[in-house]
Amino acid sequence: MSRLTNLDSDMGVNREADDSSDAFGDFKSNEEEEKDSSELELETAVFGDEAGFHERLKRHGVTKDDHEFTTIVAKGVQDEVEDDIRNMDDADLFILDSGPLEKPPLPRLRRDRESSSDGSNAAWHDSDDERVTVSLQTNPRLRKLRDYEDEDLVDGKVYTKRLRRQFERLYPVPDWVIQARSKGDIYANRHRTLVASQDSSQGPSSEDEMSVDSDELSAPPLAELFQQSDAFIRSDPATQGVKRKLRPEVIDMQRTKDVGVAQPSAVTSLDFHPHHPLILSSGPSSTISLHHLSPLPPNPNPLLTSLHVRSTPLTTSLFRPPNGTKVLLSGRQRYFHVWDLSSGQVNKVSRIYGHQSEQKSMERFKLSRCGRWTGLIGSQRKGGGSINILDAHTNQWVAEVRVESKGGVADFEWWGDGEGLTLLGKAGEAVEWDGRQKKIVGRWVDEGAVGTTVIAMGGHGSGPKDIGGDRWIAVGSSSGIVNIYDRTSWKGGFFPANPKPIRVFDQLTTPTSHLVFSSDGKLMVMASRWKRDALRLVHLPSCTVYKNWPTSSTPLGRITAVAFSPSSETLAVANEQGKIRLWEIRG
Repeated sequence: MSRLTNLDSDMGVNREADDSSDAFGDFKSNEEEEKDSSELELETAVFGDEAGFHERLKRHGVTKDDHEFTTIVAKGVQDEVEDDIRNMDDADLFILDSGPLEKPPLPRLRRDRESSSDGSNAAWHDSDDERVTVSLQTNPRLRKLRDYEDEDLVDGKVYTKRLRRQFERLYPVPDWVIQARSKGDIYANRHRTLVASQDSSQGPSSEDEMSVDSDELSAPPLAELFQQSDAFIRSDPATQGVKRKLRPEVIDMQRTKDVGVAQPSAVTSLDFHPHHPLILSSGPSSTISLHHLSPLPPNPNPLLTSLHVRSTPLTTSLFRPPNGTKVLLSGRQRYFHVWDLSSGQVNKVSRIYGHQSEQKSMERFKLSRCGRWTGLIGSQRKGGGSINILDAHTNQWVAEVRVESKGGVADFEWWGDGEGLTLLGKAGEAVEWDGRQKKIVGRWVDEGAVGTTVIAMGGHGSGPKDIGGDRWIAVGSSSGIVNIYDRTSWKGGFFPANPKPIRVFDQLTTPTSHLVFSSDGKLMVMASRWKRDALRLVHLPSCTVYKNWPTSSTPLGRITAVAFSPSSETLAVANEQGKIRLWEIRG
């Protein structure tokens, strides 16, 4: 018990010593064991004492003050060394022990002595890549990375490049990326939005909302894109000069990636660029979008740029042929816009002098295939209807074409050579107008016409040259009936008053809203927006409807726009949900 009492007392003394410890955490005991004389003498001989230390300093001529200064300096140097150690990288503090210095030579070690393939510098380098050695023969999955059969060992940098090369083989770099690398980062602001002002006097409200009448519009990236557009030119040497042969009744259609994401509204207008793999789309959302047709991952059919026209739901938007560097767009307004893709300028055409009363809306127009004329459907219905023709370059009024038909103009179509047009009234009357003579050269009536709605022409080059060179002309009606005529016998200025169609299509049961011919004249699409999946594909010249496409599972929806690519190899269909579907026509 006495020992426990003494132990507790000792521990109590230690607790008091802990409480009285200084800020640096030095601990001392109040009771120290007494050292005998022999131990003190030995400790002094080995470690010395303070008196002896100062005595030896005097022998060497060093005073106490000098010693204190030297101590301070030495402490400062030590602090600087410690700071340098704290700031050093971990890789400099340690040495990698790789074994004995003498190692057998590595066979065929391929090291990276070249810069990156695209000429750019990497943002970060891993020093371990130079120390890593990978065998391309040991692992069967890595043998595809070899440049030649006997190649085996490569360092980390070469291995990284080989993996990147193999990935690009499986997923090729899109053409628009290659073009961007060669010209710089021209797509940094590719989704740049220009908001067109309805009031020409209103200035830009922000950096993204710019008035179309402003002279300081900055050019979108397409300015450089169209100057050097090798990556955007349609060229397939394997198919050039080869004519496709399409079988009647059965066709091979392969669906590809959709164009972008769903638009905020229905897409009412589609148009392919005449030379580049670009597609133009617009709708009531007042936004016109330009997409690059490239179905390759990771970003298929990317959006290049877009234009928002404030307070103007768009009805029609078309590339102006033959080069397609300008876009004409309009809505239900007294004006339309011309967007120059090369310079980025957007100009407004606000009136047609002398014909304002007949052209209260410019929402419906068509461009001649030669690119010289613009035809606008007039709003005046008294005594029939009219078409105002403008010069596509100056936007000046040139001529007017009228048709005496109850209800006004249903639709019109330019001849294939752009030297004339065919105007169709809602009661079925049609007039042929020759732009070279500036007069009507023929009249005829559609057979069984009950509220005609749309007209289209195709097969350019195989018809009479004096009336445009088109062989086929199709007329749709409000009952869904579509008549197709062969214009081969309509030559020499002879137009039969009541021609007989070579085929009558009754597959549609609602009003026909779209008739489109392919560029090669071998296909025709007829569709109705008033019923879901109401689309049929017709083979020409047999005039037979394909039975195997579309099927009941083909995702068409309520169709609002249809377009063929200039090569007749792609079909684009838009619907009310704002989606643009693409199909490849394989034959």
